[in-house]
Amino acid sequence: MANLNDYWPPSAVATPDRGEPDRPLRRRRDKMLNRDKIVATAIALADADGTAAVNMRRIAKDLNAGAMSLYWYVADKEQLLDLMLDAVEGECRDTDLSDNWRVDFRKIARQRRRVLLEHPWVVAFMSGRNQLGPNALLHVEQSLSVLDGVALDTRTALKILMTIDGYVTGTVLNELREIRVEETQARDGFSDAEITAGMEDWMGRLDDSGLFERVLGIFREGIDPDAAETRDERFEFGLDCVLDGVAAQLAVSSS
Repeated sequence: MANLNDYWPPSAVATPDRGEPDRPLRRRRDKMLNRDKIVATAIALADADGTAAVNMRRIAKDLNAGAMSLYWYVADKEQLLDLMLDAVEGECRDTDLSDNWRVDFRKIARQRRRVLLEHPWVVAFMSGRNQLGPNALLHVEQSLSVLDGVALDTRTALKILMTIDGYVTGTVLNELREIRVEETQARDGFSDAEITAGMEDWMGRLDDSGLFERVLGIFREGIDPDAAETRDERFEFGLDCVLDGVAAQLAVSSS
């Protein structure tokens, strides 16, 4: 079976996972330590407390290991973050795909959205870190395979993948913003009555300006654009629009 650590691009390779070192005096509690456990522990810390909580001492404490022993498996925190991101990418793959590109892309998009919402720290790092780890490449490989039955050139197929992925990532960013606002309101102890009163005052000022007739129409019709209960519906609507656009592109390409 292939070792996925063999497939990092050269610029991303800091140190290999060298396995268990042969040290006679090594403490017994470090015997079961490995890279996968270190990465999984770091991800759990980031999920719970954000990436600021991820450091070698904290990880070593949670693993009941010596902090310096972690460096046998991970060169530094930068490499650890790359490994964490790629491990999350591995959660985005789903091998149970059909021969229907629309069904499969919908499934892939839903899976990716779920994973990104479960690991909210990921989107903050995606723009500034390497995304060519082996699990990320496998995700691209699987997604491209969805279009195997369609007569399509590689460049257009890749654009389709990037469009769908961009939609999912953008939607998740917006949903995380909505969630943070909800958490802030709950943490600051605002009651529903106080929130309603604040909204009414704000809407009054918008109305007085005469500049926001259409925006006010949203709220006057009782529409909450950030309502938690409509997130799935909004995601599916947007995904339908994207997939409709893909269908139109496939029709043009096949004509």
